Amino acid sequence: MSKARRSFTPEDRYSIVQEAIRDGHAEISRKYNLSPSLLRRWRLKYLSKGKEGLKDSYARVDPQLRVLEEENERLKRIVAKQALELKIKSELLKKTPIHSRRS
Repeated sequence: MSKARRSFTPEDRYSIVQEAIRDGHAEISRKYNLSPSLLRRWRLKYLSKGKEGLKDSYARVDPQLRVLEEENERLKRIVAKQALELKIKSELLKKTPIHSRRS
């Protein structure tokens, strides 16, 4: 069994970094079960960019939005395929000679 990955909000990170600066890194690392390198990385980001440095560096995508975007792409491919088929059929109709009916 693997451990579930924990995620910390920027506010959580800020409070942990403040606590680490105040009480010491080793003690806080043990208290929150964090690796010292992670705590050090958070502290450096905080010291260089302030509270903004502790925010996620990637944009989180809503799962529903992702599903809608995938469906949109699938529908676009279907429409493009149909448009191509129509174009080919119309080109073939232009090339085939029309025979007049003889009665």
